[in-house]
Parts: sequence; structure tokens; C-alpha cells
Amino acid sequence: MSDVLKEKDEDSSEATKRELHETSLYQDVKPTQWPIIYSPEYNIGFLGLEKLHPFDAGKWGKVYGFLKEAKMIRDDTTVRAKEATEKDLLVVHTKCYLNTLKLSSIIEGVDEWSFHVAQITEVPPVAFLPNFIVQRKVLRPFRYQTGGTILAGKLAQERGWAINIGGGFHHCSANQGGGFCAYADITLSIKFMFDRLQSISKVLIIDLDAHQGNGHERDFMDDDRVYIMDVYNRGIYPYDGFAKRAIKRKVELSHGTDDEVYLELVDRHTKEALEEFQPDAVVYNAGTDILEGDPLGNLSITAQGIIERDRLVFSHVRSRNIPILMVTSGGYQRSTARIIADSILNLKQLGLIPCEDAENAPKPRFMIPRSQSEGFIARIKRSCQPEANQSSTTQKGDTPLADT
Repeated sequence: MSDVLKEKDEDSSEATKRELHETSLYQDVKPTQWPIIYSPEYNIGFLGLEKLHPFDAGKWGKVYGFLKEAKMIRDDTTVRAKEATEKDLLVVHTKCYLNTLKLSSIIEGVDEWSFHVAQITEVPPVAFLPNFIVQRKVLRPFRYQTGGTILAGKLAQERGWAINIGGGFHHCSANQGGGFCAYADITLSIKFMFDRLQSISKVLIIDLDAHQGNGHERDFMDDDRVYIMDVYNRGIYPYDGFAKRAIKRKVELSHGTDDEVYLELVDRHTKEALEEFQPDAVVYNAGTDILEGDPLGNLSITAQGIIERDRLVFSHVRSRNIPILMVTSGGYQRSTARIIADSILNLKQLGLIPCEDAENAPKPRFMIPRSQSEGFIARIKRSCQPEANQSSTTQKGDTPLADT
């Protein structure tokens, strides 16, 4: 009788399992590409309003630029993120929540403004921008970064590690955004892994942003497959007491915590969390708002302290052959982009993020046939000349530059 009931339960479980939708986010990646994900679409800019928030809305492009300058990566050896579609987002988000990002009425009878997005981004003037502009200039970059975090889960499983130069929207849950976080990219990446990667059934979140990661904590409140370690400043946003119930390893810091105290805590608790839970994958939320002088983090960690923190986490995880994906999360000073890039370069130098095929990838040769290039240049020159000059030139018997 028990076997029959067990069989029925298994059938019921299969029947209720979410039907997987077709997605372009789990793209195939060449061996000659680093598992480093980025897109120029990550960066936010809309009429200068992004300057009203302390977040550096171009941070991600700067990180990418620094890594290119250091000759670690090239455009052809890194992975371009794709935009998460509504079907992708619905794996976690409710339809109702996604609709609030599309249209919000703040004037009776007018449904084209962006009041809810203004609350999430903490930039009040956004409320008075037509929603189609906000979709293109604000939410679309967030959707690209979310697509990058989802892909990072697949790449981490395949390569042992992956870094999304973006993402880490840890204040957003399935039905609520906030704190400059519109989509729950961490939750989405984990859900995609559970649904699509057979080798991943237990995930450890190591959240080392200065703020409590209340979004993914609310999403995984009753899910024993996810173990959350959160090290954060107890005296700053979001003060989410309910979400704290989901934290399995809670490390609350005081204002002004310095390198010595912080690094000892991170080292010890990371090691103990890995021993206690033994995950199949690790999601590392590597916020840089712990940096001394950060206007929102209120901690006193040096740039070298951040680099050492990342080394500790990667060393513990990689030494156990556990896949790890890293997202860059918060950081509200112009110097954080340089620190993130320096940390990634340090991980490479220490051999913690190897990719031999990408390092030895030959440079692409983009050759334009000489006849075509000459004709193209000539057409540009002709278009820049006044008509009188063009006619006088041919009258003198000179051969036109084009079509030679």
C-alpha cells in the first residue's frame, strides 16, 4: 500500500512540475570565451536623471573596460548577455508584479507613467516619465543584467566558475522590488539551475553586500534546497525582520567594521557554511558598498580588503570543486569599478578563475578586400565634397577615387 501511495505522489509531483519554456538565455559558449558575461546594454542613462541616485549607472561598462585595458579579455573572448524575456521572468515573478512595472496610474484615468519604477530606483522624477522611455532606458538594462545572471548559473556548472559583470539585485523578490532592484536575478538564476541542470539540487548563497539580501531571503523562506549566508550592516536598509528568518548563517555587522574583523568573519563563516551544507553550487553576491566612505554601506573596508574578501570566497569554494557564480551587486562610489576589475585580475593571477583556451585564443582578423575598402573610402570623400568641386574635378580629367 505504501508503494502505491509513493508512486501516486511521484506521479502527482511530475504533473505539477513547471513546464519548461523555450529560452535563449542558456546559450552555448565557445571554449575560447571566458565565462565572464557583459553587455553594453547593462549601463543606464536617461536625461541625466541617473545622477540623482548615488549608484554609478555606468559602473559595469567601466569594469569591462578596465579588464580589456589589462588585456585579460577581448570582445570576442567574453560572453554577451541576452535580455530576459517576460516568459523568463515569469519563472519567478508574478504577472501582477511585472504589470506594475509596465503601467502605473498616478493621475486618475492616465495609465502611462512610472510611479512604481520610481519607488524601486529611488529616483522620484522617474515617476513623471512616460513608461515606454523608462522601459527602454531603465528596465531594459536590468533585464539584460538579469539574463546575464541566469546564464552565469549554466556557465558555472560547465566551467566551474562564472562572473556576471552586473546583477546582484538582492532586494527584489517574486512580487516586490526595491533598493534599485527591479528583477530577482539571484532567485531566477537558482530556479533555472534547479529546473534545467540535473547536477544542481542544493545552492548556497553567500551574500556579502553591505545590505541584507531580503529579496532572495523572502523567495527561499521555506526552501531547504537553498542555504543563505548573509553578512551585512544591521544599521542600514532594508531592516527586514521577516526576511531574516530565512538566513541560515546570519552575521550582523556594526557601523565602521574594519578589514581585520570583517575578513576573519568572512573566512570563518564561509568555511563553516560550506562544511555544514555541502552545496552543488554557490551564488556569490559580491557587493562593493562595504568600501570605506560608501554613502550607504557605512562600513570601513579598504580596497585591498575587498580584493582579499573575494580571494577568500573563491579559494574556499574552488578548493572543493564547487561551481561558483559571482555577481557585482551594490557599490556607490566611482572607485568601485576599478576595485572590482582589480579583484578579478587578482583571481586570475592566483589561478582561481582559469580559462586556458580563452587566454590563448588567437586574435580575430577582420580583413576588408582592398578594392571594397578603397571604394568605401572614396564614397565618403565624395559625399563630403561640394558639388562644384566634384564636377570641376572630373572636368580636369582626373579619375574619380570611387570604383577603382
